[in-house]
Amino acid sequence: MKTIKAMSIAAVAALSLMSAATFAQSVSVTSSTLDGAEAKIAAQAKQNGEHYKITEASNNNFVHMTAELYK
Repeated sequence: MKTIKAMSIAAVAALSLMSAATFAQSVSVTSSTLDGAEAKIAAQAKQNGEHYKITEASNNNFVHMTAELYK
């Protein structure tokens, strides 16, 4: 009985994580500055009525930034 309850709890937890992850959208942009790249991501999020979280940024000759958009 304890095993069934533990498996049920694990299944519910896994499904809740999957459903939350399906709403996130990953976007990548490039720009000549960090501010410019973030402005592009912010504009995409605002257009869709979403929030964003920057997950990666690199700066060589230009800036490459990746973020997740979510409700």
